[in-house]
Amino acid sequence: MQKIIIGLLALLLAGCGGKTAEPGMGFEMMSPGNGMSARHHATVPEEYANLDSPELSDSDLVTGGELYTKMCAACHGDGGMGDGPSAASLNPAPSPVSHTSTMLSDRYLYWRIAEGGAEFKSTMPAWKGSLTEDDIWALIGYMRALGSGDVQPKSNVGGEPYDPEFEAALHDQMLAQAIEQNLISEAESASFTFVHDALDEFRALHADELPQGSMDENQEYMLDELVKAGTITQAQADDFARIHQLLLDEGLMQ
Repeated sequence: MQKIIIGLLALLLAGCGGKTAEPGMGFEMMSPGNGMSARHHATVPEEYANLDSPELSDSDLVTGGELYTKMCAACHGDGGMGDGPSAASLNPAPSPVSHTSTMLSDRYLYWRIAEGGAEFKSTMPAWKGSLTEDDIWALIGYMRALGSGDVQPKSNVGGEPYDPEFEAALHDQMLAQAIEQNLISEAESASFTFVHDALDEFRALHADELPQGSMDENQEYMLDELVKAGTITQAQADDFARIHQLLLDEGLMQ
């Protein structure tokens, strides 16, 4: 069974803009047992639950860029798309941090960088012994700036910049695969995409209001707010959550 990852995303795809998503580009074929679901449902440990991101300056972003080039780019790529030169040999593949860092809370990101990926079957090192607290916040700021386009990738080890159109193409391919496998219907795919787009828009407009915890907490909060605003119905919210979990369980989504 083919496996396709989205967002922290997946598989060989004839991409938009002439690109092709290949293994080692942050889009590795993976199995349901590789820790993907665990990462989605993970709760930030108490040790990190009360951290607050400081306001970052331009010099902090420079520092973050230098640290990223030194410690992260070999796996995650210059542009944070998971396509560094070491990525092809890693399973699970490095995530496209320029995208995922814009979706996750400050505390979640700090925890993952500090503690590494062993808990989730990833080879990402734990950086808490090598980086200061300020260093980690600078790294987080730089990765988010890559995703927002506020900084341009350095030309160091190689790798593409974050491309929202490429992500959208992978999203469509993931749902097409789910339909082909008779996991969801065309109508469910359309509903999922509608809610997904509404979540993306809400996140962009209300990033400062999101809970500082897990992906689950963020998703639940945003769905509740969209229902309250009348943007989606409760039935659409429930279907989205159900399909989201199904795609995780089947290994089609990271």
